[in-house]
Amino acid sequence: MILPDGAIAKGKLVQTMMYGATIIAVNGNFDDALRIVREIGEQTDIHIVNSINPDRIEGQKTSSFEICDTLGRAPDYHVLPVGNTGNITADWKGCIEYGKGRPKMVGLQAEGAAPIVRGHSVEKPETIATAIRIGNPASWKEALAARDDSGGLIEMVSDQEILEAYRLVAGKEGVFVEPTCGATVAELIKYTKRGYFAKGSVVAVTLTGHGLKDPDTEMANAPAPISCEANTGAVLKTIGA
Repeated sequence: MILPDGAIAKGKLVQTMMYGATIIAVNGNFDDALRIVREIGEQTDIHIVNSINPDRIEGQKTSSFEICDTLGRAPDYHVLPVGNTGNITADWKGCIEYGKGRPKMVGLQAEGAAPIVRGHSVEKPETIATAIRIGNPASWKEALAARDDSGGLIEMVSDQEILEAYRLVAGKEGVFVEPTCGATVAELIKYTKRGYFAKGSVVAVTLTGHGLKDPDTEMANAPAPISCEANTGAVLKTIGA
């Protein structure tokens, strides 16, 4: 595995480490790592499993099959994160092949890593949502096609909106997700307020990962535990009961 040094949440590496993979951290960002991976794929017989591999897209598209199976048709809108753009590419392909409706694909990027929204690559992408901290997506053209062919959109949200949304999902729904999923929910909230989604429509929202993939973000941004004396009265006073 090749990844940017210090830019991938440790929680995402634990399983890979347990399986004994060789992990190489390069001094650069995700786009540097992807460039190296592409070159290795061209120069050796090593099989690349990134979304530049069409087999990856074929497998990934089955998530949209599951949504359509559950609903009996495609949703009217499908909201999902856009980093390296594999998700939006694959799910749009899957809905077309399923043959029971075509959703408007609503993608989101983080403000500090929004090359598609800005119309140019971002040399030094920055966002707390590490899964979409990508400045030059591998499947850029395919993402644009999914957006345009579906009549959807790709927009961006701030890190503050991401934090607020992913805490909202945990607090209200009991679902602990990684920050990238918070970005998806933030987009849903923003465009619901703007009246983008037609009344009575069915909206599917893809949450790509569990919060334990990136516990460091919450630990760094959460308030510290409240110090209290070890007696019931002190605890009751602290909680205002």
